[in-house]
Amino acid sequence: MTRNASSAPPQSTYRERLLPGASLFVALVLVIPAVALVLTPINAQWAIPTGVIVYAVLATTFLLTSPSIEVDGGRLTAGRAEIPVSLLGDIELLGAEGLKAAIGPGCDARSYLLLRGWIHRGVRIANVDPADPAPQWILTTRHPKKLAEAIAAARVAA
Repeated sequence: MTRNASSAPPQSTYRERLLPGASLFVALVLVIPAVALVLTPINAQWAIPTGVIVYAVLATTFLLTSPSIEVDGGRLTAGRAEIPVSLLGDIELLGAEGLKAAIGPGCDARSYLLLRGWIHRGVRIANVDPADPAPQWILTTRHPKKLAEAIAAARVAA
């Protein structure tokens, strides 16, 4: 039996997981000697193994709690929040300086923010939903242009 193309599940137009970069895990290695230093007077035999376990728990926590951004089925999902693309307005691509300015003192406190400190680019998306108190969404992403293009394509498809 052949499968009808219209019954195939729709493909995600954009998906990105905001995982930490390798440099964060390298810096996190410093937790091993820190834990060992604290535990050595108590039990030197368990100091290093405990430090390694703490490192593994922290690294796993960073990996498992990394949010994702997805444009699929006419909706933008960022972390736990989602909004139909039809309710999104202008999209501004933000470089490092633009992102700093966007989330700085002039940022509207009602804005929806999905920020990760290890990502230095992002987008600012106007929210045109009159029932939504958030005037804009500011998201960090490694691929701001691809995200903006996916939202634009989803608007056309909707």
